[in-house]
Amino acid sequence: MKIAIAKEGDFVSEHFGHCTEYAVFDIENNKITSRKILESPGHEPGKLPVFLAGHKVTHVLAGGMGPRAVDLFCQNKIEVFLGVRGEIETVVRDFMAGKIAQGESSCSHGPDHECTGH
Repeated sequence: MKIAIAKEGDFVSEHFGHCTEYAVFDIENNKITSRKILESPGHEPGKLPVFLAGHKVTHVLAGGMGPRAVDLFCQNKIEVFLGVRGEIETVVRDFMAGKIAQGESSCSHGPDHECTGH
């Protein structure tokens, strides 16, 4: 399994598409076998799911993202976990322990706003 986490300093970013880096962890037998930082290729509709799929990412954790982005990740066979908050190292440990559940997106700008329009 390979997890990408939207990164803002040492914490999970509130919006996946707005961060400049992603912390990527390879996990085997419930242990971290490698970790690296990927620079964002930029925020364009459809670009991030293909970029991360190319890096063999299987799971994405973020505070939030728009519904269209979630659909695009699903089309690229990447499972999305939203509503994730906290320090990245703690979040990874919690994810491996099964303590991270699918949540609500923290991207909320009102009923007429599309997050994919950022």
